[in-house]
Amino acid sequence: MPLSSKQQGVLSGMLLGGAISITMILVGCLLNPFAFTAELPWFDRLQVLFNSLLPLGVLLVAAIGRQAKHRFQSADIDGGGLHQDSPRTVLLQSLVQNTLEQTTLAVVVYAAWAVLMPSAWLSVVPLAATSFSVGRILFFARYQKGAPGRSLGFALTFYPSVIMLLCLITHQLFSGG
Repeated sequence: MPLSSKQQGVLSGMLLGGAISITMILVGCLLNPFAFTAELPWFDRLQVLFNSLLPLGVLLVAAIGRQAKHRFQSADIDGGGLHQDSPRTVLLQSLVQNTLEQTTLAVVVYAAWAVLMPSAWLSVVPLAATSFSVGRILFFARYQKGAPGRSLGFALTFYPSVIMLLCLITHQLFSGG
């Protein structure tokens, strides 16, 4: 069965996002661009983690703030539980929901990586946070263009977390962790 033009657009964005994600993780592990030492103290690992999580929090606040501003300035002020939301409110709520889901996954994975992986591979965390930030901005900006428009942004947010999680599981299985 041939793919529709929308499916082809989504596939292109996902493949590009996947390739960028794999490259970014390989660069973080093999080249250690932030030059983290092999024996980095726990406090320093946690500092890298929390600094990397800050942009994720900012993007979540932005998504929630856009929704709150719209509700305050519209007939949707009472919230969806009290009346039928407008299409704009539904769209903004979709952005909040997806951002919350992606942020939750990223926080869990980035924290596990910072604690369980070799500290010389810690560069992956800030690189993934950068990918997350770029991905969310693209996702927000291109959401109304449909699935093909937002696929790259979604992939840059989602794939680093998934690939990191698979690396974590593999590392724990084969390192005796």
